[in-house]
Amino acid sequence: MQSGTIFDLKKYSINDGPGIRTTVFFSGCPLSCLWCHNPESQSLALDLLYRAGRCLLCGACVEACPENAISLETKNQYTDEHGIGLENSVKKRAQKIFTDRSKCIHCQTCIAGCYSGAREFSGHAVTIKQAMVQIQREIPFYDESGGGVTFSGGEPLMQPSLLSALLKACRNQEIHTGVDTSGFANWNVFEQIRADVDLFLYDLKHMDSIRHRKVTGVPNEVILENLRRLSTMGAKCVIRIPLIPGINDDEKNLVESGKFLASLPHIEGVELMGYHDIAQAKYEALGREYALVGTKPPTEAEVSNAADVLRSYGLSVVVR
Repeated sequence: MQSGTIFDLKKYSINDGPGIRTTVFFSGCPLSCLWCHNPESQSLALDLLYRAGRCLLCGACVEACPENAISLETKNQYTDEHGIGLENSVKKRAQKIFTDRSKCIHCQTCIAGCYSGAREFSGHAVTIKQAMVQIQREIPFYDESGGGVTFSGGEPLMQPSLLSALLKACRNQEIHTGVDTSGFANWNVFEQIRADVDLFLYDLKHMDSIRHRKVTGVPNEVILENLRRLSTMGAKCVIRIPLIPGINDDEKNLVESGKFLASLPHIEGVELMGYHDIAQAKYEALGREYALVGTKPPTEAEVSNAADVLRSYGLSVVVR
């Protein structure tokens, strides 16, 4: 039975296309954007998330791990509560869980006894049937609101067989379909799916290819060309632009984005999305450094000004 890997399935979504939707988040992405708000989605392989704030320090995971990759570290700390000297200091024992990720084999044994939910693994296998059972339960909400299903990620085009099968299954049920994509894929993948996609939510991150590679890990020529081809063929596309301070919010990039989008024949509109740092906690849980520490979200005025630049090219712009 055909299957693939997803890391989440969110019901009652209202920000991933028209109406009330189910958003299916695929694992795997060829990009590594500095601001990525789903870093657990970047790998097709399972990845451990450990949230220290939820941990009870019970040691159950230490005992469960067959690879001895987890340890409970204890050390003494001395604090001078009165600032008078060591004779008045208080001895405290500090504990923390440490995971040697190089030893972890992703067996998931450690999560079975983690009752606080401090440990979890991103991604799980799903079959077409399993996904469709959950999707079909929401059909009354789709019909009432004009909603449907959006396939996101990660990058859903990295699993074209799973994506194509789910799109066709939704088409057979007359469910509106959307694909949220970076556009970084071989055109053959778009050819495989585009007849079954009602709406593309297409990311536009930066117009300069060198800069694009620096902040996302890949160049943008394929992305721009795929968007041109989709638009020329009449595919419905809503362009999503994440507004990242110091990266793509300068007037030059906004002007070039506006000119490029205005030259395309079929653009439904533009969604301008202001940066936020909510995902920073996820990077900590993954044991990774967050590249944009200290970056502040754009102000309302900055987002409004960016929207005005894009609107000056005749584009319909919505601020998210």
